[in-house]
Amino acid sequence: MLKEIKDFFSDLIGGEKHAAHFDDNDYRLAAAGLLVHVATLDGDLSESSREKLHALLKSRFDLDDALTAELIDAAVAAEHESIDFYRFTSLLNRTLDEGGRQRVIEMMWQMVYADSRVSEFEENVMWRVADLLGISSRERIELRRRVADDKAGA
Repeated sequence: MLKEIKDFFSDLIGGEKHAAHFDDNDYRLAAAGLLVHVATLDGDLSESSREKLHALLKSRFDLDDALTAELIDAAVAAEHESIDFYRFTSLLNRTLDEGGRQRVIEMMWQMVYADSRVSEFEENVMWRVADLLGISSRERIELRRRVADDKAGA
């Protein structure tokens, strides 16, 4: 567990995690799986959603293009295999502190707002995942507001 926490902080400050593949215990795969889920609520992963997902994951986890594409492919497969959010949220709860879990919710909101619309299905998923990650309603709403304001200002 300490290794995952160290890797998380290393990713945030620009360090490198030397891994050629993303295994089931990699918090990055869990986060990407949740992002894929919200990106595909309206159907398949569109090209514009894939580009947004690629940009988010590449910058957040400091990956090159090849590793980012590999992470997206692994996340799509993991999301298709999962039957609920627990597979992803339980790993994130074990490996990330509250700030890290809030960052995952913020990334999810960024995916939701990629098309500038928020459906009630997306809102419901965000509420459920935030609840499973122990993020308060107040914080979830604040993260949503921050992402919406950033999107409006862009």
